[in-house]
Amino acid sequence: METTLKIEGMTCGNCVKHVQQALMEVEGVESATVSLEENRAVVTHGNEATVEQLMAAVEEEGYKATQI
Repeated sequence: METTLKIEGMTCGNCVKHVQQALMEVEGVESATVSLEENRAVVTHGNEATVEQLMAAVEEEGYKATQI
């Protein structure tokens, strides 16, 4: 399953790293590709990882996430 999230608040490479690490820590996430230029993250995950969990992980890092 693939989910695309719009990420608001990223300003640099460190932001991208923090968002990617947060997404990878969600159980069931296989990969997370985060783009600063597009302000989005594409996450490949199993059914055990919900969109709500992905958005919560990003928001815990201080960014806003919405599903595209």
